[in-house]
Amino acid sequence: MSRNRNRIILIFSLSLVAGVGLSRVVCAVQDLPDGEGAGFVKEKCLGCHQADLIVQQRLSHAAWTREVEKMMRWGAEASDAEKQSMVNYLSAQFGSHPVLKPSVASMERGRTVLRAKCLACHEADIIEQQRLSRSGWTREVDKMIRWGADVPADEKDPLLDFLSSHYSPNR
Repeated sequence: MSRNRNRIILIFSLSLVAGVGLSRVVCAVQDLPDGEGAGFVKEKCLGCHQADLIVQQRLSHAAWTREVEKMMRWGAEASDAEKQSMVNYLSAQFGSHPVLKPSVASMERGRTVLRAKCLACHEADIIEQQRLSRSGWTREVDKMIRWGADVPADEKDPLLDFLSSHYSPNR
């Protein structure tokens, strides 16, 4: 009995390390909006990615197609019908939307937050060399906050406005 129990524990542990069991756990705790194709996205994407990474994206239909095809080249498995369903869902739920120009006050506040919060740990050149979209900067700032950066909620949007306006892929 003990030998079988140890074997089951070993198999469970290996499946968690391999991501087999973990993907089911991750899917259960992450929410994405309902819609046609949501099941495929949950099944195929959330084993490796957290839902917030997907939710932050604002990509066109063509860009979502490229993203899903890239994941398939990297080993994600999906039929053509599943791929199309996922792309349609992702572009409908997380498609590109018009970018509103931040106010001058928000931009100045963002510059102040950058100097006080970011440049306390980083040299300016590491920030200046980045060319990220707003969603990319959001992921980066969220990561820094998880790692201990003191950026209160009321300072985050102005900082993101500043970063995405001055250090975007289009500049």
